[in-house]
Amino acid sequence: MNRKLLLLALCQGLFLTNNVTFIAINGLVGLALAPFSWLATLPVTAYVVGAAVSTAPVARSQRYLGRKRSFQIGLIVAAFSAGICAWAAMSQQFWLLVTATFVAGYYSANASLYRFAAPELAAPSYKEKAISLVLAGGIVGAVIGPNLANVTRDWLPIPFVGAYLALILVALLSLLIMSFIKFPRHEAPVLGATSGRPLRVIIRQPVFFVAVSGAALGYAVMNLLMAATPLAMQMFEHPFSHIAIVLEWHVLGMFVPSFFTGHLVKRFGVLVVMGAGVVLMVLCVVIALSGVALMQFTIALLALGIGWNFLYVGGSTLLTEAYEPEEKNKTQGAMDFCVFTCVAISSFASGVLITTQGWTWINLGSLVPLAVVAGALWWMARHRATMQLAARHNAT
Repeated sequence: MNRKLLLLALCQGLFLTNNVTFIAINGLVGLALAPFSWLATLPVTAYVVGAAVSTAPVARSQRYLGRKRSFQIGLIVAAFSAGICAWAAMSQQFWLLVTATFVAGYYSANASLYRFAAPELAAPSYKEKAISLVLAGGIVGAVIGPNLANVTRDWLPIPFVGAYLALILVALLSLLIMSFIKFPRHEAPVLGATSGRPLRVIIRQPVFFVAVSGAALGYAVMNLLMAATPLAMQMFEHPFSHIAIVLEWHVLGMFVPSFFTGHLVKRFGVLVVMGAGVVLMVLCVVIALSGVALMQFTIALLALGIGWNFLYVGGSTLLTEAYEPEEKNKTQGAMDFCVFTCVAISSFASGVLITTQGWTWINLGSLVPLAVVAGALWWMARHRATMQLAARHNAT
């Protein structure tokens, strides 16, 4: 952990502060303003759709402007969009809130690349640990995010307007920290320079498919249950302070393991760690179905967070095997497009399912994508075992 990684981890923490606060309040603000209750999580969905749409322009800005300038642009968008969210909540305009969260998605697509910038600030042999340690900065968001939403929700007469205003300060603080990070010198591509293999060739690789399946579907399941949790707990008459506690433990589960996930990947292999992530997510469903007390919500969401960490860190690490240096921007952008598209679908489905089918069916439905991930990991393990066997046979 050098100084540059530490500062980038702090920016990751502030990014997660934004995300956790959005998750904690956008569904509830949406429920208060939406013309129909099943549209409650549309502001959450718009945030993710905005991120998915932004992956291509973000990838281009990273390629032509470099990491630092691109990240700074994202933070400016974050401050601007938080201000529009505050105005939308204050003026009781649901569709303006949806538009503002859609714009904020550019920041999400931009900041999600912090994890891929991490290996560039460390020695090549430490890429797994660099990714893991920067993601560990999310602990800041785990502690600050839910408490920020809880403390600022009544700053102003209209609930949660103060929380949106506080996020402007969070973005500006991150912008200040980013100015002190020295990234490797950026060389803008010259006209006609090669960008490596076509993307269609890269995405046909088994390693790309498995990496994206684990990260995207794991993230989708995590988001499906996380976005539904505040609404479910409100339906079961839990106070907002309980919701904040559950989200805090959930996000701690998401990022505390990052201190050792990279070590686990190096010791046991990325497929084993991702498989453990699937098992933990299934455990989350089992616990969630056992009851609706605060303890069940807390333990289930904690297991969900750890499972997400194993799948997301594992998938991000596995992806680095799929591209050459000149192919990184488009490959990383393709992965994040898949991730955000799956999360967008799960965000909208979350609001619809929790308000029409209930907490039980939304948990049971999450087992389907988890089965797909488990199948992809099993197939990749068999594929690698076959390749190793063939290599040994050829050597003899």
